[in-house]
Amino acid sequence: MPNPQVFKLPDVGEGLTEAEIVSWKVKPGDAVAVNDVIVEIETAKSLVELPSPYDGVVAELLVPEGRTVEVGTPIIAVTTAGAGPEGAAPAAPAAAPSDAGQEAGPAAGPLVGSGPKADAVKRRPRRPLGIPPRARPGRQAPAAQAPAVEVHLPAPHGQAPHVPPAPTGDAAAPAGEEAVPGARPAQRGEAVQAAVSRLITRVLAKPPVRKAAKDMGIDLADITPTGRGGEVTREDLISYQAQRDAEVDAAEKFWGPARQPQEQRIERIPVRGIRKITAQNMVKSAFSAPHVSIFVDVDASRTMEFVKRLKASRDFEGIKVSPLLILAKAVIWAAARNPSVNATWASGPEGDEILVHHYMNLGIAAATPRGLLVPNIKDAQDLSLKELAIALNQLASRAREGKTQPAEMQGGTLTITNIGALGIDTGTPIINPGEVAIVAFGTIKQKPWVLDGEVIPRWVTTLGGSFDHRVVDGDLSARFMADVASIMEEPALLLD
Repeated sequence: MPNPQVFKLPDVGEGLTEAEIVSWKVKPGDAVAVNDVIVEIETAKSLVELPSPYDGVVAELLVPEGRTVEVGTPIIAVTTAGAGPEGAAPAAPAAAPSDAGQEAGPAAGPLVGSGPKADAVKRRPRRPLGIPPRARPGRQAPAAQAPAVEVHLPAPHGQAPHVPPAPTGDAAAPAGEEAVPGARPAQRGEAVQAAVSRLITRVLAKPPVRKAAKDMGIDLADITPTGRGGEVTREDLISYQAQRDAEVDAAEKFWGPARQPQEQRIERIPVRGIRKITAQNMVKSAFSAPHVSIFVDVDASRTMEFVKRLKASRDFEGIKVSPLLILAKAVIWAAARNPSVNATWASGPEGDEILVHHYMNLGIAAATPRGLLVPNIKDAQDLSLKELAIALNQLASRAREGKTQPAEMQGGTLTITNIGALGIDTGTPIINPGEVAIVAFGTIKQKPWVLDGEVIPRWVTTLGGSFDHRVVDGDLSARFMADVASIMEEPALLLD
């Protein structure tokens, strides 16, 4: 009987030493072909799907789900038609040599699965603003690859409202909600003007679904739509309600009975994967880099107007646009004026150095079910506004789906963290290891603001920044934050 080929856990390309077997996609007796996904693993960086390097039949799964093993550990045995006698078959290599890859056909594919490709842009018909429920974070936007194009902003129709539209929940979230493209303000009486001033985004749904959602007390903006053109369907509503009921039931059962000893009412959660590496990085950063934090309140009303006009622009039709896009551009612009915030403190045998990066790998902190991830957009300084919007959409989508690749987590130079998505005004973020600055983006909401001697309602946000005081002095951090704030207050400066 032929000896099965043994596939060992490979190094997925980032020098990692171990990974957890999350889920097997095959079982003993299953036929597999080269490049069929056989297992999903979780490293300290991301979830990765491993393809089979063999054609054959699964003989044995050598590692159970949930176990963490070191790189080089045999994880699966596959009986192949060409397997030699027992003892003759070598273990599968972690990666195929480049010259062999030219001859091996499909077997030469990488052993590391890649994330899903972005969906093509789905265009929606333009609709005037209505008075739908308030949008909240957690909605996914379609993303599309597109070349850079010049932005053509449509001229406002008539007198622009004094108070700009309010932010939606996607205002600062990389995993924010789906944008409704093509929304144009229309002067249709005081009711519509009130809706515009509250900035509420229209959610697509048929009247019966709207009525059912209202009766059930569900905000349609909380539901991820699956219908054509981004429409919330009846099935979406039912699925969301079932999930909400399950969460309520789980909450009711959370507390353990008081009659049980306390030690029996403690849940033990192993620290591994993303949580493990996040904990290590945060401790390292907090106790190795002397943090200093500063804050600035910003009148973001014109940013909100600018975002509304981008959504109405044909160039951005079908692309999620939010104030986070403007903040990202502002950070890139301000870093060029204050280069030392885009740097790394390095210690070596010849002494300490400050490495100033003449490129921006912009990190976006994203909360996912697996923990905190900080993937980054490579060479963000070279992207147009539209390209940056697409990159943010794709980054957020992959993070939500757990498909962030290890390379996306490496080499960040400056990070933005969104705490406004959950309604938080500001915070003191911890610097991502290897960087010297991080900017926290708070929620945008109406507040009294003094303008030209008058107190009027404006859309205000608070930016918080933390800096490594070994590299960034107080005056430099202040100049950098002031520059970021100036773009949020007047985004037209980006078009100069």
